[in-house]
Amino acid sequence: MNGQPAWLAEAWRELGQTEIAGAQHNRRITAFFKELGHEAHARDEVAWCAAFVGACLERSGLSSTRSLMARSYANFGEPVEKEQVGALVVLSRGKNPVFGHVGFLVGWSKDRLWLLGGNQSDAVSVEGYGRDRLVAFRWPTASGSIVTQPTLDTFAVALEHVLEMEGGFTSDPHDPGGPTNKGITLATLAAWRKQEINAVTSAPLISDLKTIGDDEVSTIYVTRYWRPAGCTDMTAPLAFFHFDAAVNHGVAGATRMLQQALGARVDGEIGPETRGKITAMPILKILELYASIRRKKYRALPHFWRFGRGWLRRVNRTLERAITLPPKTGSQTQTDTAKINRSGDTEMTSTDQQTSKWWGQSMTIWGALITAAAAVLPTVGPVLGLDLDAAVIRLLGEQILSVAQALTALFGTALTIYGRSRAVLPLMRRSLTLKL
Repeated sequence: MNGQPAWLAEAWRELGQTEIAGAQHNRRITAFFKELGHEAHARDEVAWCAAFVGACLERSGLSSTRSLMARSYANFGEPVEKEQVGALVVLSRGKNPVFGHVGFLVGWSKDRLWLLGGNQSDAVSVEGYGRDRLVAFRWPTASGSIVTQPTLDTFAVALEHVLEMEGGFTSDPHDPGGPTNKGITLATLAAWRKQEINAVTSAPLISDLKTIGDDEVSTIYVTRYWRPAGCTDMTAPLAFFHFDAAVNHGVAGATRMLQQALGARVDGEIGPETRGKITAMPILKILELYASIRRKKYRALPHFWRFGRGWLRRVNRTLERAITLPPKTGSQTQTDTAKINRSGDTEMTSTDQQTSKWWGQSMTIWGALITAAAAVLPTVGPVLGLDLDAAVIRLLGEQILSVAQALTALFGTALTIYGRSRAVLPLMRRSLTLKL
């Protein structure tokens, strides 16, 4: 197509392919996974920007990283000194080096880069990104030439997530944990400093809790949660999820839930039997069962009426992030990307098998909303004059989802046509460089 790179021509052929909400999957999207040897993870709800890039490269006769992780392309091929149409663009996502995105460059300005990529607003589309997110420009070569990535401490990634989930200082009278800052309760801080909480020490300890430093927070978490929970010996996805549970439910409580998910003897301690079960079971199955048990645990708590929505959102967010981490040991992971807000990517070994599940359990906002509604409305509905049970709410949710899916597809198609007429034709058909 007018002298553009062959892989870019392949990419344009997929423009407009969009995810299908619910249990169905767009076969054109799942084909990207299958062509790279990731058939077990061929779902359009699994982040697929790198799968799209890899499939386009291989369809054009070149090699790819065959990875589902965006930053696997940060050292792929050859470096590009300046913008070139068709170049691979690797972007960061937030401050965490584990997160990212990859696509093909089709336009640029002083402050923005326009990429033709997959998993952009859940579709193959053209979107603009700030230059401040640029990690690398790379040009595909026949040999590929991949440089080994440095390693990253999984604990740092997991701790950043926990701190995001926990937030700052709170002292909610309904919270059984009492005054808390960065997930550290007053009781935990007092025990850490070997002090009793009494009329004399309470006020100074609360003051210290409000101003607790990052180094002390990190030391407390690694000493009281990460290591005692056995996270150092787990794969990164499980360590990530288990650490968050240990912080929220206690080490023994989290371990009992993990053992229940594994079908191991439930004693609250990580022993040979538990480790053996972890090794024998596909990681995705472990995580999904673990998350389900954790949700059930929350719903049984007396304060679910007040904190339940946030608790369930935390489980969903933790699971979504955990399944996107590379399955290395819990102490280290590759410096690559993970999907957050459905814009990153994931890599899992071919031995990890995906189990089927009802669409309402998928990591989508619709599933989360319908599940939350089914849990909460039957209880609070009568107070508001509503008499609905969970089955009726789920049925209504499915109907709303069908309408939303149709409207989203229509809107996405319109945007795609508009975006291509604005960004593609001047750049590709006339061989012009877009400079705004």
